[in-house]
Order: sequence, then structure tokens, then C-alpha cells
Amino acid sequence: MSRIYFLIILFGIFLALDFYVFAVVRVLTHEMSPSWRRGIAICYWGVTILLMLGVLLYNQADPKEYKDARMVVLTSFAIFFFAKIFASLFILIDDLRRVLTYFFNLLPFSETKYSTSRATFMSQTALIAGAIPIAAMSFGIVSGAHDYRVRRRTIYFKSLPKAFDGIRIAQVSDIHAGSFFNKTAVKGGVNLLLQEKPDIAFFTGDLVNNRSEEAEDYLDIFKKINAPLGTYSIMGNHDYGDYSQWPSDKSKQENIKRLHEMHSYMGYDLLLNQNRTIKIDGQAVAILGCENWGSGRFTKYGDLTKTVKGTEDQEFKILLSHDPSHWDAQIRPQQPDIDLTLSGHTHGMQFGIEIGNFRWSPVKYRYKQWADLYQKSNQYLYVNRGYGYIGYPGRIGILPEITILELKKS
Repeated sequence: MSRIYFLIILFGIFLALDFYVFAVVRVLTHEMSPSWRRGIAICYWGVTILLMLGVLLYNQADPKEYKDARMVVLTSFAIFFFAKIFASLFILIDDLRRVLTYFFNLLPFSETKYSTSRATFMSQTALIAGAIPIAAMSFGIVSGAHDYRVRRRTIYFKSLPKAFDGIRIAQVSDIHAGSFFNKTAVKGGVNLLLQEKPDIAFFTGDLVNNRSEEAEDYLDIFKKINAPLGTYSIMGNHDYGDYSQWPSDKSKQENIKRLHEMHSYMGYDLLLNQNRTIKIDGQAVAILGCENWGSGRFTKYGDLTKTVKGTEDQEFKILLSHDPSHWDAQIRPQQPDIDLTLSGHTHGMQFGIEIGNFRWSPVKYRYKQWADLYQKSNQYLYVNRGYGYIGYPGRIGILPEITILELKKS
């Protein structure tokens, strides 16, 4: 579908929702003076026109120079779009009531005739319902986007070498530097990690949304993430530039190369289907880094066989693999001796509920393992909720995460 047809359909749906919601606005303002009703109508349709003009200008603006403006336009359009959908659901309920009432009044035994006009209560409820996503999503941007949480877990392993008993791991995932709008807050999250003084640090992919230049302004911030036993990283699905248009395959490959160089600049040991061995007092642990591999439509760059090659005799193995669907699809069936896998990717959909040990997000219907710690037999998987965000520049309920894992010998 061409872009023009997509915009026609999108704007058609948006305007249809607008007219539907405006019907209840008219009901609730019918007793106001003509000047007030006119002012409310101008404001209502003025916002709609501005949002549509913003979307039309979105593609004309330079993505780098007007990054923040483009994000504001898309976010505002999405917020109002969802708000009108929520309001329309309640209006639809009232309209179904009106239709049923109309046919009931036609029945010959119906002695009492009921009103088929819009109910003021349902009209008010519809507008309140529409205001909820506006309030929630706005709060998620202002408060949730950078409300970093340090999540700690202790995991016990029989196979962990004694010299590594009590080792503390820091994990960060899904930075998505191209989405950031508050550099000070981003620095604050890194400082939280540094206060934990981890022994080893891992970054499990998605430094950018699409292009390497998105990370340029943040390299010196994330360069501060270091640990005595090293900082290791992998590529995520967004790091390969698959979701952006390139003039040639060469330019795409050059972008990937620049991204590799950025990992090196930050002091991250980027593992591309590779492994490393870290030693303490003569005892060793293997660090495995697999390129992105996810079930479904994602391009599969990962080669697990190549990643583990040479570590067959290692007593304990930690695997970095961006997409948690890799765990059930390949890792557990093919490599039952990988003790701990660290992933990210899901972001917890940046929306959900977490109260105590209860967790829910719509993303659970796509990913069986989508946040926190999972165990099957003697293998563990930890799924980081992500440091950044993409698309919607905020978080509701599922907050950005810095993971601290303490490994203990059982």
C-alpha cells in the first residue's frame, strides 16, 4: 500500500471517530451559550486539523534535525487517536441501547415509550473514558519514560565455579538512543547502575532504533558502564538497520560497521556469534554472545553452533541473546548446558501492571517469557524490561530497568 493511500485511510478513520465523539460534545454543550459552543467546536476541530497537518509535514522534516518535533507529532496523534477510540466504545454502547429502545417502542404490547435520545450520563462517561488515555499516556511520558528501577535477583547454580560464588552482574538492554529526549535523565540511570558496583556488565542489544548516528550524543554516557571483569555486548534486531530504507546494501553495511565501532569506543566487547572466557583464581566461566535470533518474522543473524564453539568443556556458561523466544526455540533444546541466558527485546510492551509478584502486559500473548526470571530444569532466563523506549516515548506500569543479578553456588 502506497503512503498516500495509507494516509487517506488513516485520516478517514480519524475523522470518522472525530465526528462520532463530537456528537456527544454537542449533547453536553447544548445548554451553553452560542459563543461557548462555537469556541468549544473551534478548539475541538482545531486540534484535529493541527494533528493531521503535523502528520502530513512529518515526512518532510529532516529526521535528525527535527527528531523531537517528529516524535511530538506522532505521539500526540497516537494519544488522541486512542482517546477517541476509548470514547467511541462508550458511545457505541449508548447507541446500541438507543437502537434496542427504538425497536422495543415499536412492539404492540409496549405501553410505555422510552426515550431514544442520547443519555447524558453515557455521554459524560464517554468523554471521561477518552480523557483517561490522554492522562495516562501523558503521565507515562513525563514520569515513566526515565523512572529507572534497579531490579535485583539472586540465582543459585550447582555448576557455578566456587571462585565465582557471589559474583554480581549488571544487565542493560534496549537503549534505543534514537528515542531519547532527556539526556540528564539518561545519565541518572547510568549513575544508578554505577552505584551498584557490578563485577561484570552486559548490554543485550538495540543500541539504536535504526541508524548508528542516533547514538552519537549518548556514547560518552554509556561509555561509563564498565566493570572489573569487563563489559560485553551483542546486537539487537534494531541494530542491523532492517527497518530503515538504504540507498544501497553497502551503505547499510557501513552503518553496521559504525555501530560495531561505537561498541568498541564505549569499551564494550561486542560478541558476534563469539565467546570469551573470564577467569578468577584459575576457575573459568564462558561468556557467549549470539547475534539476533528470534522466532517469527525477524531476520535470523544468530548462529548458536558457532557461538558455543570451543566452550564445550566449560563448567558454566552465560549466553547473551537479545530475543527471549530464542530460549525455547533453540537454546534449551540444543544447548542444555547453557546455565543462564540474558535477553531483552520485549520492553514489557512499555505498558502493563506490576504489583508485587503479579505481572501482566499484552506482550505476554506474543512472548511466553517477557519480563524477569524464568527457570526450566537447571537453566535460567532473565528478560530485561529495557532501558529505553521506541514508538511511544514513555512507559505505563512497566518501567525502565537496570538488572542486578547475584550468582550463588548452591
